[in-house]
Amino acid sequence: MKTIQKAVRPEIVIFTSYPPRECGIATYSQDLIVALQNKFKKTFRIKICALELSTKKHIFSKEVAYVLETDNPASYNEVALKIKQNPNIEIVVIQHEFGLFRNFESNLLACITQINKPLLVVFHTVLPKPNEAIKHLVKNINNIAQGIIVMTQTSSEILKSDYGIDKNKIDVIPHGTHLVTHLNKAVLKEKYHLGDRKILATFGLISSGKGIETTINALRLIVKRYPTVLFLIIGKTHPSVVKEEGEQYRETLKAKIIALHLQENVLFVNEYLPLNTLLDYLQLTDIYLFTSKDRNQAVSGTFSYALSCGCPIISTPIPHAVEVLQQETGIIVDFENHKQLAIKIIQLLEHEELCATISTNAIHKMAPTAWENTAIAHAFVFEKITKNRLYFKYKIPKINLNHLQRLTTDYGMIQFCNINQPDIASGYTLDDNARALVAICQHYRCFKNKSDVTYITLYFNFIKNSWIDKGSFLNYLDEGKNFTNQNNQTNLSDSNGRAIWALGYLISNSDTLPKGLIIQAKAVLQLALSNVMDIHSPRAMAFIIKGIYYSNQREEKPSYTELTKHLADKLVQMYKHESKGKWQWYESYLTYGNSILPEAMLCAYLTLGTKAYKEIACTSFDFLLSEIFSENSIKVISNKGWLHKDADRKKEIIGGEQPIDVAYTILALSKFYNTFKNEDYKQKMEIAFHWFLGKNHLNQIVYNPCTGGCYDGLEEFNINLNQGAESTVSYLMARMTMEENRKKRRLNNLKTQKSSRIKSLKVTPQKQIEFIRAYNTQ
Repeated sequence: MKTIQKAVRPEIVIFTSYPPRECGIATYSQDLIVALQNKFKKTFRIKICALELSTKKHIFSKEVAYVLETDNPASYNEVALKIKQNPNIEIVVIQHEFGLFRNFESNLLACITQINKPLLVVFHTVLPKPNEAIKHLVKNINNIAQGIIVMTQTSSEILKSDYGIDKNKIDVIPHGTHLVTHLNKAVLKEKYHLGDRKILATFGLISSGKGIETTINALRLIVKRYPTVLFLIIGKTHPSVVKEEGEQYRETLKAKIIALHLQENVLFVNEYLPLNTLLDYLQLTDIYLFTSKDRNQAVSGTFSYALSCGCPIISTPIPHAVEVLQQETGIIVDFENHKQLAIKIIQLLEHEELCATISTNAIHKMAPTAWENTAIAHAFVFEKITKNRLYFKYKIPKINLNHLQRLTTDYGMIQFCNINQPDIASGYTLDDNARALVAICQHYRCFKNKSDVTYITLYFNFIKNSWIDKGSFLNYLDEGKNFTNQNNQTNLSDSNGRAIWALGYLISNSDTLPKGLIIQAKAVLQLALSNVMDIHSPRAMAFIIKGIYYSNQREEKPSYTELTKHLADKLVQMYKHESKGKWQWYESYLTYGNSILPEAMLCAYLTLGTKAYKEIACTSFDFLLSEIFSENSIKVISNKGWLHKDADRKKEIIGGEQPIDVAYTILALSKFYNTFKNEDYKQKMEIAFHWFLGKNHLNQIVYNPCTGGCYDGLEEFNINLNQGAESTVSYLMARMTMEENRKKRRLNNLKTQKSSRIKSLKVTPQKQIEFIRAYNTQ
């Protein structure tokens, strides 16, 4: 994406129904807008053109800049003129549903023609085999629009085959879904006073098209085997239905429930629930039921939300369901077939393992549809239809320690997760706890949060307890805190190096941490450094050099400095042996954790001042950067195949990118930038961090802002959704590095402003001192 910013942020106007109006498109648009604003910082302003009827007025929030009365022809002209005359508006987006503009489609066409700005139309419904009037309308909209978005491949195919629309004009962006923390069902059922009952549920604005009577008829059969099952009908009656026929449909359902003696098995939650409450209800649901009777319903937000919450789902075959519920992601039943529905519900209630499989598959299937990813997909369409006139800057999320804390027991950090649920059976590793110590020390350095000291002490104690009398650390412990046989099958030199790095980093914070803790850390570091002269692993040597570098910031020890020289000289020898021509590296291949090698050489230079270390550090780092960075993205070396010296660069491996490699790159870029003030390093640091936020080959988030966890890897076609210790701590190290640099820049700017202000003051030295004191309190 181009890096040219405008002085005035461009505006995007979205025509849509909008809260407090209650309808699915209003909720969809609000969620999309929130996601766009949360995902991109200072890129554009979003303004709403709210759709309402002249007879049904709403009080809108401040982001609503225009109101279009869809049953008032004059309103179309007024709105078109206002938007046309605003030079800051770059894009107009229309959330289109046929019912929103019923009988006034020609006015809509005249309006968007008069506006004469890049137009993007989102079709929420695409009718197959249309009559001539509908076909003519859609084709006319297409002739005016620069782009079209639909939410399923089926809708895209219909537009191409039945309406003759060019496939290059259509983008498929699935209905967005909310990230959830996947809370415990039993806890949520207790919260909502549902006991241990099996819960069936459906939700949404109620109308006869929902086919809820199909489930009620099925319940008559289900309760014979499961008499305590409870069916939740969540949602108010659709406002349009209330206006036309009142609560007739709901009353019909109630009468049927009484007639079938199901009063104890059905509960109406007659509310338009807040989002968090709705997501709670979906997460406690054992089976979600989507029984729509509308054969032409292209997509359902309720269906999508249920899937993303991990609900095993049974659905009628609307196109959206047929497309998504494949490969044990859910179950399809025929329209209005209550007997078939009952059989499938009983099947799921009797097979908990099948339910768990469907739930897990659904979560993985829906991960790309998270609102954050939907926002990214929309941004690329915006870019396309404006011909790259928009510059997108990713907004850095707030720091969230929730998942790190959930992973941490009273002994240390658990190694793996199933999705975001810590798997204690995976045990612990020294590697994870060493990295966690660095990350939480970074956090403490930035924020001086006293609660961090508890975690710092815990992770340090884990490192200390991993030391054995043979003169080294062991890496693997089981859930019972016993060392495992894996320690005898793996080279542990890298783990020992990581522990030394963490100890040195801890000691570098000695001015603000408890004295007793630092004394212990120094003692363990001294023991650990007593047996590293013969280490041959280049990464282990690099970690040790880094550990000494940080330790020396508080107390320089000649013996440690001599050890740095010994290890750095080893790396120099490796570099001289392998580097040739364009290959400027320490080994004949690039593997994992590559950035720590040039970073360690830079640390050795900063410790000893040896120019050769500096030259090799810069040359090797620039070589690495040339291999993993393109103009505006990073692609670290894949664990599916290392990059060998004589490898064919045309054979690109897609996927297998690990968060830890991106994080180490960011740490190294920060060190090089702060040493040499080269703006290219700073820019690459931001590009690399954007990898976590969606700037990668899948254009999907790798960091989950809801949980505070980081996904375990970026594969060729999907994200590995498990949020283990390595990836989560790696993200936090990268995030804290970005935060530290932000604070440094802010401090430097304040110092510059202060210096300039003082120089401009023609006052006595005493007044200058008073001014400085006052300024420093700001």
